[in-house]
Amino acid sequence: MTPLGSLEPGSPLEGVYAVRRKERRLSRQGRPFLALTLADASGAVPAVLFDEPDYFAGQFEEGDRVRVTGRVGERDGRPRVVVNHLRAAPDEAAPEDLLPRAHRDPDELFGFVLHLADEVGDPGLRTVLDALTGDAALARDWRTMPCTRSGHHAYLGGLVEHTVGVASLVQTLATWHPRLDADLLLAAALVHDLGHARAFRHEIVGDAARAAGLPAERRAELLHAIGWHHGPPPGQAPGGASPEALALWRANHLEVGVKARLEGPGPGALEP
Repeated sequence: MTPLGSLEPGSPLEGVYAVRRKERRLSRQGRPFLALTLADASGAVPAVLFDEPDYFAGQFEEGDRVRVTGRVGERDGRPRVVVNHLRAAPDEAAPEDLLPRAHRDPDELFGFVLHLADEVGDPGLRTVLDALTGDAALARDWRTMPCTRSGHHAYLGGLVEHTVGVASLVQTLATWHPRLDADLLLAAALVHDLGHARAFRHEIVGDAARAAGLPAERRAELLHAIGWHHGPPPGQAPGGASPEALALWRANHLEVGVKARLEGPGPGALEP
């Protein structure tokens, strides 16, 4: 099997891959072709199928596993696979074997989560963190889940990797600005995306905070910061953020932006 993360232009390609994207397009000459994104644990690559695209399009759907033969070409300085033949291959590779993974060991990263949680001195917030990190099933998903479905850190272990990145940033920011509520900010950073471990449900932290007996005012501060981590929630003015919510928003944006730049731009135009 040819790993997609190490393609060389001009070389043949053969293997089982996940179809991340499937789109029927027309060339400038009006001829149909299939534009695909193929993926495995090593990465993803754009691909095109020119011969009998409508026939092959009926053989698989987005999200399926397919066996592909073809050749590696190049477009705009990046590899692009020209597919000669493909067929559905649902039983030839386990789905988890084709999912990209974090560059760092998720168990080691979760150890950083536990270490950072130990830095929170507020007894109420620490109780909430202990309840969440001590939930074995939740901790397992925290280590293995992607952070998003198709955006940033969209790979196994992406959630814990992003968590540690943002939490480390806010810890530094709180050291520089000692008037920030460091415990609140760090606790919010550690759990700001934890709802993604449960089918992207964000109420998980609120439920844990109520169960832990966190006072209502403190619970509201924590949820306010989490609610702002993508910027102003619907209906709230940009100036309505607490300093901790603003810090988490900016740290989250910074970590995501740097990660996106390191991973490079997404697939470009595929039209031949």
